[in-house]
Amino acid sequence: MRHGVKLNKLSRTASHRKALMSNLACELISHKRITTTLAKAKALRVYVEPLLTRGKTDSTHNRRIVFSYLQDKVAITELFGTISEKIANRPGGYTRIIKLGKRVGDNAEVAMIELVDFNEIYGTTTEKTPAKKTRRAGGAKKKAEDATETNAADTATEEKAAE
Repeated sequence: MRHGVKLNKLSRTASHRKALMSNLACELISHKRITTTLAKAKALRVYVEPLLTRGKTDSTHNRRIVFSYLQDKVAITELFGTISEKIANRPGGYTRIIKLGKRVGDNAEVAMIELVDFNEIYGTTTEKTPAKKTRRAGGAKKKAEDATETNAADTATEEKAAE
């Protein structure tokens, strides 16, 4: 049983895993979206989300803690600058993992991990979409109501035309 175990070792030593996660996190922060294997993306989400939470409050203490994980001044400047402004109101869930299928060479599952607030496709819809109509058992009754409404509208237009 794996009670409380949230770290995937990814078949690497501790130092190799630490370097891998640091590099992936720096690339995610700088590019806002990266493509990697599904296992690495899931491990990266566990690694980077607490760092993004630290990035919301800009203090020397938080900068030093994040620097101990990332070791990249450019990524830290980006994190405490543009990223912290975008994620300031979000209570968590800063990343999204999208599965892309299997890789051709070794059939490994490939996924794209991205920062949610920096996606132009999903996040910025201002217009409301109409609610999807569901089919329920009472469909015949609704059809009868719709038919009476359309008949009433047709008679109203015919009366206006007759006048």
